[in-house]
Amino acid sequence: MRQHIPGGFTLIELMLAVALTTVIVGIAIPLTGSAIDELRTGAAARYMAGRIATGRMDAVNRSRAVALRFQASTPDYQFASYVDGNGNGVRSADIRAGVDPPVGTPRQLADDFTGVHFGLEIGVPDVDGVRNASTDGVRIGTARILTTSSDGTSSSGTLYLQGRRAQYAVRVLGATGRTRVLKYDPGARTWISR
Repeated sequence: MRQHIPGGFTLIELMLAVALTTVIVGIAIPLTGSAIDELRTGAAARYMAGRIATGRMDAVNRSRAVALRFQASTPDYQFASYVDGNGNGVRSADIRAGVDPPVGTPRQLADDFTGVHFGLEIGVPDVDGVRNASTDGVRIGTARILTTSSDGTSSSGTLYLQGRRAQYAVRVLGATGRTRVLKYDPGARTWISR
């Protein structure tokens, strides 16, 4: 005996529609989460490239070195901009002594980009193709200070940004002070320009 629900659908048809909808939603939710992670991590990489470009322009306008300093903190690095106060470059000792003053307040990536931090997943090759053995995402020298000079040049290095699944890099080219944003493609096992 067939039972009918008002409107002309059988109970079996209705149950099939509910089951199909449940499967589609179950597939879509992880895809949406992955897409959001990709967007967030990419936006964080472009934000860092923008911070470096702004520091470069600020150094040219001030005719003084401006630096982005990264300090290990919990749960991730804090970063802040500093201006050379005595003409010898931005240095950790001068920052501690108050000679090189901060521009703005210290930030962490998670303040603006939930789930994104500085890091490079173990086993992922760095942008030079060297197999990675460290998760440290700030690779700009031991002082962790990325300095831009009044002539537009900068120190060089790479910042690696990691989301839940996405992996990006911001490469700073010292001679020109310009940045490149790169995304790691796990399928091709290579970095591609973004």
